[in-house]
Amino acid sequence: MARIQHLAIASSDPFKQAEFYKRVFGFEEVRRLDNPRAKGVVLTDGHLNISVLQFQQDQLDHGLDFTGLHHFGVYVEDLEGTAKKCVQNGCVHYSELPEAPDEKAKNYRSKRSDKFKGPENALFDIADEPWVGTAPVK
Repeated sequence: MARIQHLAIASSDPFKQAEFYKRVFGFEEVRRLDNPRAKGVVLTDGHLNISVLQFQQDQLDHGLDFTGLHHFGVYVEDLEGTAKKCVQNGCVHYSELPEAPDEKAKNYRSKRSDKFKGPENALFDIADEPWVGTAPVK
């Protein structure tokens, strides 16, 4: 069954915002990111991966000053089949994502999730491997 496991929040100061979530809600810091797409902090509540990020490129066409919910990520059992369904239902594969040369070695997954623009250009990821800090998939 598909399940939301990831929320990405665009922030102008992701480190300060992450500290707020840690202090107020008790979220745990899982890792820090700094790559060609974004820099920031990955948090978890034990169930969801909550990434507070300052994006290096405008993926939403809102400008780099945009803050707020950026995209969500869904764990799926059949990545290829779900990607085909996305395209069949009008989604556009978003592949304009730069990658650092050493990024795969530092990544917690064997591959990056697939990103799509869906209805009204809503951005989302799909992945068949869980996000770091998420609850096990049953």
